[in-house]
Amino acid sequence: MRKVCVVVGSRANYSSIKSAMQAIEDHADLELQLVVGASALLDRYGTSVSVIERDGFTPVERVFMLIEGETPSTMAKSTGLGLLELPTAFERLQPDIVVTVGDRFETMATALAAAYMNIPLAHTMGGEVSGTIDESIRHAVTKFAHIHFPACSEAAERIVKLGEPPETVFNVGCPRIDLVAEVLQDGANGLEHLFEVGVGSELDLEEPFAIVSQHPVTTEYSHGEEQIAETLMAVREVGIPAVVLWPNADAGAEEIARGIRKLRERGLDEHMHFFKNLPTEAYIKLMERTACLLGNSSSAIREGAYIGTPAVNIGTRQTGRQRGANVIDVPHERSEITAALQRQIERGRYDAEPIYGDGRAGTRIADILATIEPSIQKRITY
Repeated sequence: MRKVCVVVGSRANYSSIKSAMQAIEDHADLELQLVVGASALLDRYGTSVSVIERDGFTPVERVFMLIEGETPSTMAKSTGLGLLELPTAFERLQPDIVVTVGDRFETMATALAAAYMNIPLAHTMGGEVSGTIDESIRHAVTKFAHIHFPACSEAAERIVKLGEPPETVFNVGCPRIDLVAEVLQDGANGLEHLFEVGVGSELDLEEPFAIVSQHPVTTEYSHGEEQIAETLMAVREVGIPAVVLWPNADAGAEEIARGIRKLRERGLDEHMHFFKNLPTEAYIKLMERTACLLGNSSSAIREGAYIGTPAVNIGTRQTGRQRGANVIDVPHERSEITAALQRQIERGRYDAEPIYGDGRAGTRIADILATIEPSIQKRITY
């Protein structure tokens, strides 16, 4: 039986690989080895490991590798700490293949550890173009990886152009879309107890509301507080209630958190509810209902296109990523955010565009991992 080690380092990591984890666990020829680390273990980011365990997965290793501070320096140090700790886990587990997700600092640490240890590396969601350091990490991991699972056609073509052998590149779609398809088919409300956690006003979800999901832009460090302030004040100017999500653990997260806290301290948060973390199912159901999702989360582009969610993408974090008609791009300027938000509220739902998959990515990934014979010899095709 082939041992497949999946490394999950954040709530975004988990939603981006959950369906593949389930398919690996269910596959007769595969054994899932789950390593959980970084912000997924920490309460201040919602303790995603608890959600993972409630979903029926059992971590075989927990790797504490996140240095507090959320600065460029601590991101670099956290990557180094991951590179110190993950090889020990891999030595104990002896995986046949390691799977790493996306473009975060723990992704880089995972890729380096597996590559140096001659363990075949599979990488999901590579080949995409976006703003910030994430794109550099994503392309670097592509060059370390031996098996590629891009989420869209443009990304698959770009990986081949980067010199990777076409026979190692599989356009399977995004596993996050698998969860979306499953939740949308469910039909249940699932939001009855939503406001029992988090802080702030309880919103009437039968009336129009917005979702704010905004993360730090690492190449624009020190601007996070003013950026989130522009977004939240635009929401106030439009007068629409909002669900506001906490930022991820990248450099600058504390700046965004500080901007949120200052808004609340000034009493300007009426009709807003704040969450550290949300179960994936609840987030999808909110995306299905919301009048607009705004911020800089890739979910506006990935899940949003599939669901038809009106979205306002703010700033440079998603620059260049393949997107559908549901997205309006604006800079971090209150007037432009306000105008775009009002336009999306008036526009309403968009037609679904399955740019990032059809809901079967996880099964495809598991089947390929069970049958492929990966080579650690990188063939030069430049």
